[in-house]
Amino acid sequence: MPARDHPAVARVRAALDAGGVRGEIVWLDDAASTAVLAAAALGVEAGAIANSLVFLLDGEPLLVLTSGAHRVDTEWLGEQLGGTITRASAAQVKEATGQAIGGVAPVGHPAPIRTVVDVALDAHPQVWAAAGVAHTVYPTTFDELVRVTGGTPSAVVSSID
Repeated sequence: MPARDHPAVARVRAALDAGGVRGEIVWLDDAASTAVLAAAALGVEAGAIANSLVFLLDGEPLLVLTSGAHRVDTEWLGEQLGGTITRASAAQVKEATGQAIGGVAPVGHPAPIRTVVDVALDAHPQVWAAAGVAHTVYPTTFDELVRVTGGTPSAVVSSID
């Protein structure tokens, strides 16, 4: 397990504090680098996990906070945003967020990232998001995610099964 004073987690906590987010960062015994693992560790359904996925929209970083219940339809979302979406490499994710894949938080990045927040998260009164490393999560809400990220609420799939 990473040290509890990990710099990525400290940056997330500082960003949460600056945004008035009161949710405490929870350290998990095991890494929760996927929605399924995080949901199992927390005893919630996968849809209540806010996955932080980094893509490139016409070459620029795009953070998509999506429900763990489904995958982003990059072709459809790209059409909605007026561009082409491709998946960012691990190096591009680290450069854009300062965090490694599996622990990417909605906040605490070196610079602001254009963000889309999946409207499917609004179906859950509480959602959980990563907090900088794969062993950390924090509780939040859809509205709080939109507020602290400056994100745009949007569907991220053309239809939800």
